[in-house]
Amino acid sequence: MGLLTFSINVTLDGCVDHREGIADDETHAFFTRLMDENGAMLWGRVTYEMMESYWPAVARGEVEAPPAIREWAVKLEAKPKYVVSSTRKAFRWTNSHHIAGDLRTGVQRLKDETPAGVLVGSGKLATELDRLDLIDEYNFLVHPRIAGHGPTLYQSGLPGTRRLELISATPLRSGAVAMHYRRAR
Repeated sequence: MGLLTFSINVTLDGCVDHREGIADDETHAFFTRLMDENGAMLWGRVTYEMMESYWPAVARGEVEAPPAIREWAVKLEAKPKYVVSSTRKAFRWTNSHHIAGDLRTGVQRLKDETPAGVLVGSGKLATELDRLDLIDEYNFLVHPRIAGHGPTLYQSGLPGTRRLELISATPLRSGAVAMHYRRAR
């Protein structure tokens, strides 16, 4: 069984708006490495549609992009992508699959069938998965910014505190810090 790892950009005040992070080569290299280390991506519909609206065109060379960005897009194109959605059933982006039915059952099956692990990158979906006790690890890229707005990490709350064990903390040149935690059980 593979691990389910929640990874997201977050500001010091907890904002997970993707426009608030520092998007440089080092950040993209960090997320490319995470993607390489995992066997599949897992998103909610909103995140999937945001990604689908941009990255396939970058992978095809239709959008001008620096080498690190293009590398990310090409690897993402090939990676299995799973989407949790109650409103959308068809997903045209290469290697995209729908997780339907009971969330716990569908995601547990995905973990069981993906020994290399699954990387979830949707804040709202991660909250639901954490409520179901399915998240094993957390990889947060904490940016040296205070956004002053939301959406924020775990905005709708959890039923209890999650104790975590620090695996590593790696500073980046931009001042962001890659924080890797494992759920303490």
